[in-house]
Amino acid sequence: MYILPLALLAVALAWPVPRLMAGFTSFRRAPRAALAVWQSMTVAALLAALFTAPVAVPFIVRQQSRITDYLGLVALAGAISGLVLARLLVAAHRVGHNLRVLRRRHRELIDVLAAHDDPHLRVIEHPTPTAYCLPGLSRRVVLSQGTIDRLPPDELEAVLAHERAHLAARHDLILEFFSVVHEAVPPFARSDAALREVHLLIEVLADRAAVREVGIVPTARAIVGMAGGPSPAGSIAMSGAASVAKVRISLLEPTRIWGLPVPVASALMYLFAVLLVALPIMLLSMAFAGFLVT
Repeated sequence: MYILPLALLAVALAWPVPRLMAGFTSFRRAPRAALAVWQSMTVAALLAALFTAPVAVPFIVRQQSRITDYLGLVALAGAISGLVLARLLVAAHRVGHNLRVLRRRHRELIDVLAAHDDPHLRVIEHPTPTAYCLPGLSRRVVLSQGTIDRLPPDELEAVLAHERAHLAARHDLILEFFSVVHEAVPPFARSDAALREVHLLIEVLADRAAVREVGIVPTARAIVGMAGGPSPAGSIAMSGAASVAKVRISLLEPTRIWGLPVPVASALMYLFAVLLVALPIMLLSMAFAGFLVT
């Protein structure tokens, strides 16, 4: 009987585990590996929920019983898988549609109002330091005149490197994936802390890309200079709260994790990510393997 383990795994990975994991701030020191763990945990939760209905089939057939004999079990398994799939599809459509509409409208507005010499860079006449990117096929990096006036050249280059890193790595797709899953989860089970952690990891990855181009000091100063700036809906902005900026600065360069060198800790995190995804697949395989043996 693998229905109950899969259902419990889905609930655990969707509800208490993300809340617990959001508290493990050491993961942030290896942001790419940490992001892989978050993604694998989300995928594993979805697979576990979707597999609950399929594993009911070999159980019923093996018992040589009619479906009506296990109607409650079949209904439970079908409801879990069907509800998860339906909510996921609806959330994917809603989130994806809204993001693309927002970005298209904002891009059209920026193209009309902003000055541009570069096909992918726009400068808006605004005194507040602002920097963000609009991802997609017609991508844009948007700066305010206040950013250009306030930041020295090396810090301005850090800002541009940060935003270009978002676009090059398609961080928008990662954020969209997590936003879809967050929307698909019932409100009582959603973890806002988990979603904030993913956003932070994305920013740290872009910050480190800027460090590789201009160095730690200019990047740290750019983060401070851009803190508190506005971030239009649908964009990925460098600005953030002062408390978040402080955390990002502390993560600009790798440090040991759990006393281990970063490559070793990252390798363990990647292994953990693989095992997470393998767990629901293994349970499904065991259910059908037992059926084939009998």
